[in-house]
Amino acid sequence: MAKNWAIAIGVNQYDWLQPLNYAKRDAELMQEFLRKEAGFDEVFFYTDGVESNRPNRANLRQLLIKVFDKSFMGAGDNFWFFFSGHGMRHDGCDYLMPSDGNPDDIQETAISINFVTQRLRRCGADNVVLILDACRNEGQKNGQGIGGQTAETAREQGVISIFSCNPHEYSYEIPALQQGAFTTALIEGLGIKGKCATVERLNQYLKSRVPEIVRQHQNRRQTPYVIAEPINKSHLILVPKYATLADIATLKIDAYRAKDEGNLDLAEQLWIRVLAAASGQDADAIEAIKKIAVERERLGRGETPVTSSSNSNSGNSGKGVSTVEPPVPKVPTFQFEVVTVNAQGKITNRQNRTAKYFAEDLGNGVTLEMVQIPGGTFTMGSPESEKDRDSDESPQRQVTVPGFFMGKYAVTQAQYRAIMGKNPANFKGDEKPVEQVSWDDAVEFCKKLSQKTGRTYRLPSEAEWEYACRAGTTTPFYFGETITTDLVNYDGNYPYGAAPKGKYRQETTNVGEFPPNSFGLYDMCGNVYEWCEDVYNNNYQSAPIDGSAWLTGKDNNMRLLRGGSWFADARFCRCADRFTYARASRYRDVGFRVVAVAIL
Repeated sequence: MAKNWAIAIGVNQYDWLQPLNYAKRDAELMQEFLRKEAGFDEVFFYTDGVESNRPNRANLRQLLIKVFDKSFMGAGDNFWFFFSGHGMRHDGCDYLMPSDGNPDDIQETAISINFVTQRLRRCGADNVVLILDACRNEGQKNGQGIGGQTAETAREQGVISIFSCNPHEYSYEIPALQQGAFTTALIEGLGIKGKCATVERLNQYLKSRVPEIVRQHQNRRQTPYVIAEPINKSHLILVPKYATLADIATLKIDAYRAKDEGNLDLAEQLWIRVLAAASGQDADAIEAIKKIAVERERLGRGETPVTSSSNSNSGNSGKGVSTVEPPVPKVPTFQFEVVTVNAQGKITNRQNRTAKYFAEDLGNGVTLEMVQIPGGTFTMGSPESEKDRDSDESPQRQVTVPGFFMGKYAVTQAQYRAIMGKNPANFKGDEKPVEQVSWDDAVEFCKKLSQKTGRTYRLPSEAEWEYACRAGTTTPFYFGETITTDLVNYDGNYPYGAAPKGKYRQETTNVGEFPPNSFGLYDMCGNVYEWCEDVYNNNYQSAPIDGSAWLTGKDNNMRLLRGGSWFADARFCRCADRFTYARASRYRDVGFRVVAVAIL
């Protein structure tokens, strides 16, 4: 049986800092969840009220030094560290503030998070989770809270780190809930309401639920985030009782890949986790662990290691032991050609590109291809000099978008039917985009797709959509200064700039008929408008700058669409153009594409 231990700390009363109201209760609720619902064996609990467990510097350092003096856990074990209280950044380092922490003497009275992670790693557990609701210090002169240095340390040490908000934001306590917004969402997500068994699913729940709670009670912004590297950390199962078959299958793929790459320790750790999630009843895991033991014996005798590629059909001579594994799926890439045009619409450049993707099996031979979109910062909106721009594309601003996966194409009729069991499209064809779908229809599709696959799918935020559409370009279209109907399906009677008139097809075309952008996404301009998550606002004043959806506005009924369509003039196909319909609207030129978010 795996060991599950934790530390839960909540600090309300400070000697030198403004007191908090609900940090103690946050820690109490977290301790209760870990013991009763998650089944943890041991939880060290430190909060106000009991002198021996008072969260001062001496007690907390003694705990970290004494308990973590030597390794006492192993593969498949878990150690969680939860802290709710004040946090500070000093000389480029992140610190947790114990009850006697002095902001004027941080190095001597606070506890560096780097020290905490170093001690936690000594326990020997291969899964260490750091949960920090500590970004509450509004008074820092530089406006930068904890997170930056801790995130870097987490990446280096392989510690899963969950932060209540971005470094420049404030972590809110909610009087109406008698809790912090973050801890409310965290326990919901891990518990029976969210059933977020994996790091990946918990991350998605927090990124949606925390902003929702804060907007409802404070009308402010708070954006949690998760660091889980290497990528297989995002697949780890936090709460086995809520793990799905898809969660376990993903862990198996990671385990096979680790074995194929010769990393026996990691492969064994992952198989042990598969076994724990399956309550010890997974034949693949039992057999794989036995084979790893045999492989170690071979290596101990100095024999050549056996891999899936070295023994598959080579004719074993009888020496040693055959350990053929199932083929390990690699992250595939696809090749495509990107074209650039001049102001008259003539192609002036062609380049070959590649992009990573994964294919989701929807059954009956139908797949959904999801392209990896790297994170980055871009200028959202259009400059005043751009022809035919609208005022709602202002003001331009820098937006930082975390990495994610996006549908290679708009959702097709075949894909929609595979998930929803029907096809509402007017222009029939399995490879044509589905249309005549409302915003609510698209959201329901994402919900059912998530349930079927065990992966979290949703509509893109408006920022994600424009970032993905531009693919590093700053021109009106990702092709350049204009478009033609050889490149995009729109009403060619109404060209853009100096481009000539072209075809008006009067219907949708099969997805993928036209050249993609530099990210490998097809039909981001034209064919069908695509729903986004956001509520429509008539300018970008106070809009999010972190890539998240803007979910507040004058009319929640009006939702964003992007990209133009077969019915639209060329100007409505610009990267920055914004359009809106009532969420219940169903038109022949409106479809959608989905995203799945990547853990950073």
